[in-house]
Amino acid sequence: MNPTVIYIIAGYVLLLVIAYLVQEAFIFKPEKLHPDFTFKYDQPFEELFYEVAPGVRINGLHFMVDEPRGTILYFHGNSRSIKGWGKFARDFTRYGYDVVMIDYRGFGKSTGKRSEQDLLQDAQFVYDTLRAAQPEHCLLVYGRSIGSGFAAKVAGDNAPRYLILDAPYYSFARVVKRFLPVLPLRWVLRYHLRTDRWIKEVKCHTYILHGTKDRLIPIRHSEHLQAINPHMITLIRIEGGGHNNLPTFPEYHAFIRDILQT
Repeated sequence: MNPTVIYIIAGYVLLLVIAYLVQEAFIFKPEKLHPDFTFKYDQPFEELFYEVAPGVRINGLHFMVDEPRGTILYFHGNSRSIKGWGKFARDFTRYGYDVVMIDYRGFGKSTGKRSEQDLLQDAQFVYDTLRAAQPEHCLLVYGRSIGSGFAAKVAGDNAPRYLILDAPYYSFARVVKRFLPVLPLRWVLRYHLRTDRWIKEVKCHTYILHGTKDRLIPIRHSEHLQAINPHMITLIRIEGGGHNNLPTFPEYHAFIRDILQT
C-alpha cells in the first residue's frame, strides 16, 4: 500500500480515538462548586440533594411560591451550574409555579461519572421524587438546549401537564455533524440524545421556543421536531433570537406567561 495512504488512514484512526476520548470536555462545560458553597437568591428556595445511586448525589434547588399552581422541573444547558441558572427561576415563579433545578453529574455540587444512560436515570429519579409528592398533572418539564433531550425523555416516559423545550436539537448527533462531518458519529459519539425518537412518546402538549438567529442549533431542528406531531407540538419563533439570549426578548416572557396561564 502507498505510504501516503497508510499515513492518511493512521491519521484518521488517531482522530477517531482522540474524538472519542476528549469529546466529554467539548460537550459539557461544568462549573464546580465547593460542598460548603452557600446559594443566595432574592426569592424563597431550599437546597436539595438526591441520593440517586451509591456514591452519587445530585444537587438541586427548589424555588417556592405560596400556593403553587404546579412545579416545573428545569433541565439547564451544558455550561455553568445551578448557581448561575437559578436566576431564571423567576421567569416561572412570577406566574405562581414552583421550580426545581438540578445539576448534572460533575456540575456544581453534584457527583458521579457521567454517561447518557446515567444522566437519563438521574432525571427520572428526580421526576419520580416530585411525582410522589404531588399529582402528576401538576408537573411541567422544561429543557433548555442540551437539557431539552433529557426533558423530552422524561416527558415521553411519564405524563406531565406540559413539555416546554427551549432551543432544542433534533438529535445530538445532528448538532455535532455540522461541525465534524467526517466522523462516523454512530460509533464515535458517546451522547446521541435522540429527542426525535423520545418526542414521539410524549402524550402531553409540547411547546418549543426557538430563536430565528440561533447559530449553534438552527431553528430547523425545532421545525423538524414539530413536523413529527404538528397537532401536539407548537413551535414559537422568537424573531432575531440567538441561542443564549432568548430571555432578553419580551416575546419570550410573553409566551412563557401564556403557556403557564393556559
